[in-house]
Amino acid sequence: MNIIQAIVYGIVQGIAEFLPISSTAHLTLLPWIFGWKNPGNVFDVALHFGTAIAVITFFIKDWIRLVSAGFKQPTSPDGRLFWGLVIATIPGALAGVILDKYMAAFSNPLLVGILLIVMGIVLYACDKFGKNHIDLKKMGIKQSVIIGVAQVLAIIPGVSRSGITMSAGRAIGIDRESIAKFTFLLSTPIILGDVLYHAKDLAHVNIDILPFVVAVVIAAAVGMLSIKFLLNYLKTKSFLIFTVYRFVFGIFIIALFLIRA
Repeated sequence: MNIIQAIVYGIVQGIAEFLPISSTAHLTLLPWIFGWKNPGNVFDVALHFGTAIAVITFFIKDWIRLVSAGFKQPTSPDGRLFWGLVIATIPGALAGVILDKYMAAFSNPLLVGILLIVMGIVLYACDKFGKNHIDLKKMGIKQSVIIGVAQVLAIIPGVSRSGITMSAGRAIGIDRESIAKFTFLLSTPIILGDVLYHAKDLAHVNIDILPFVVAVVIAAAVGMLSIKFLLNYLKTKSFLIFTVYRFVFGIFIIALFLIRA
């Protein structure tokens, strides 16, 4: 891993982790597209550590308020939101631990390309026909359970954690800005959990410190910009641009796979 590759991976992770375009798909496809050596779990830890820093830094005040309300005023809007996030975290966390070792079977570029397109269409349909009658303060246990169960699919490259949770949220009537913020808050424990779960691999390998640090810093900086961008973007616009991107990128991957076959 050289510095240029570390920068590219950091930028891609920072953008794709929070936008509904599947960071797992992009990180899986990058070495395949450019012929780079797969960086493995150690570098994956660096990238996710960077985006964990981003989301924690961006929402630290929200988390302090939510945790306090969750234990002191559990029936208040913030208290309900906190426990809703806890409940929504459970299915995805369990799926990550139980199914992680099987995900290599879903890393075929052709399958990833197809899923990019299919889930882009799902995102567009859910956003297009979804209502806007639920905001963040009105979200309850029912909505949290649905989003949490939907997040289980995010472990598959091409699905996207933010994409599937935002699709589920829009399908059940949560407005765009609210489901985006809920998704980002929900990503905090999930990304941290992923980092801690795979951190055990660090003890068994030699780490090239400079690319590792560069990847963390770049992913963190770009991740914060991505969060800010999407929250502002969804105040006035739909998810259509992300569907278009997923469709174009998916077609490119499928075509490249067929050319190389």
